[in-house]
Parts: sequence; C-alpha cells; structure tokens
Amino acid sequence: MKIEYNKTERRKILVIGVGGIGSYLVPLLHKSWCYDIHIADNDSVEVKNLLYQNYKQRDVGNLKVIGIKKLLQSTNHDFDIGLAESNTSRYQVLTSKQLEGYDLVICCADNLAVRKLLYSQGFGDNAKLKWLDLRAQGRNGALISYLTDEKFSETFLNGPEGSFSCQGDGFNTSLNTKDLHFTHVAIAGYGAQWIHRWFNGDDVSDKFIINI
Repeated sequence: MKIEYNKTERRKILVIGVGGIGSYLVPLLHKSWCYDIHIADNDSVEVKNLLYQNYKQRDVGNLKVIGIKKLLQSTNHDFDIGLAESNTSRYQVLTSKQLEGYDLVICCADNLAVRKLLYSQGFGDNAKLKWLDLRAQGRNGALISYLTDEKFSETFLNGPEGSFSCQGDGFNTSLNTKDLHFTHVAIAGYGAQWIHRWFNGDDVSDKFIINI
C-alpha cells in the first residue's frame, strides 16, 4: 500500500501551548505531514501532568517543547526527522510580532492574556491573521475561530486573568485520579479536524461548545 504524503505544500502553523490540548493536537497534525509545525510554551512538565497530558516520566522537569520534540521523533514517516530545533520556542507569546508569518495560529494555552492578543488580530474578513482558539476546562470545551462574529468576543474573553488548567478545580485540588477530565483530548481531535478541513477549503464551523 502506497500512501501519498503532501511534502510540497506544507502549511506553516504556530501552536501556542503544548499542555492538555496542544500535546495531543501537535502529534495528530504531525502524522499527516501536511504542516510545518512551530510550537511555543515556556512551561515544564510536572508529575501530575503525566496523568492527562501527552508526556512520559522521562519528560518530568524538562520543558514541554522538548518533550514534544522527543515524542515526534518516534514517527511513522521514514523520511521524517521530527521537529526542528528552530520550530520550538521556550518563550511566552506576548506580542503581535510573534504571530506573524504563519498560515494559522492556534491557541491551546489556558491563558487569558494570550487569548486577548489573538482576538485583537480581528475577526472574519478583517482579521490580520487567521487564528483558532481551543479551550477546555473540566467537562467543558470550546473551539472558537476568527470566523466568529466579533460581537461574541467580550463573552469569550470573560474570565480570570492569568493561567488555569484544563482540569478545572477538581483534580488540581484533590490530586485524586477519580476527578480527572479528558474533554481536552476531545477538543484536540475536534481542532485537528477543523484545521485539516479548513486548509482543504471545506466548510467549517465558526465556533462550537461542548459539555461532556
């Protein structure tokens, strides 16, 4: 069986945050070989992350971008060498300049400041760049794109400043595995499907919200 890999028209994308959502989204997209993937995250892997993020014991204490780079080296492409060092950034995304030059910017970081920066790039035909916001918290998840009507932006940006976990308050308070949630994995799958279909020119939803 011969599989045709798209090696000539790879889309350049930036994934901000490779925690709960991003650590599953990036490998899904990487397998297709349709994307020149760049990742940005200044966080390190903690022991508790092993229960719901796509990391191994060897990654504890190391930067998440390094863990993802190691993960992608175990690939199903005989022509693939994984993620280039130049495609990983251990710095926070703080300015619009850092968003330039990509076909699509995907936010997987549960951080309000990053989302505000993304939304400030505009909506619809007036958007300075194309963006996708993937989020999860406990049983809830959402996909919000630049195609969304700008009138909803205030609602979607309503929340506490700073960072928070895709697990919500339950597991991070109890550290009991009975309180784990996996909605973030579903959102990673939805996000990968949206991205793949959008780049193919298919009709896609501007936004959707789930509760599992």
